Amino acid sequence: MAKTVCKIMGVVFLLVGIAGFAAPHLLGAHLTPAHNLVHLASGAVALYFGFAGSASGARTFCLAFGVVYLALGFLGQFVFGDPAMDRMWHVGPLDLARVDHFIHILLGVVFLAGGLLKRP
Repeated sequence: MAKTVCKIMGVVFLLVGIAGFAAPHLLGAHLTPAHNLVHLASGAVALYFGFAGSASGARTFCLAFGVVYLALGFLGQFVFGDPAMDRMWHVGPLDLARVDHFIHILLGVVFLAGGLLKRP
């Protein structure tokens, strides 16, 4: 399951990374050039684990990315995000707001599920 999630999410990350340069407010997110580069790099790594990496490597990647994205989403939404400014949280060169936090939480769940669930 982890290799499949890596393949699918790798393609999604690459597409969002490319599209973010043309549409910086895609789906209401705040896609800065730095954010797009993070998506492109994440997509490339995910595709590596999906196609060339081992099953255990893909599983570890999914679990690690799941934890990171879930933490990023929850921290922005409930801890560091400014409630007066749509939960805006500046993480280095990244600007993350409520929509970004929701997407990150969703990504965290998808990656964790990919790392925890086994194919029948």
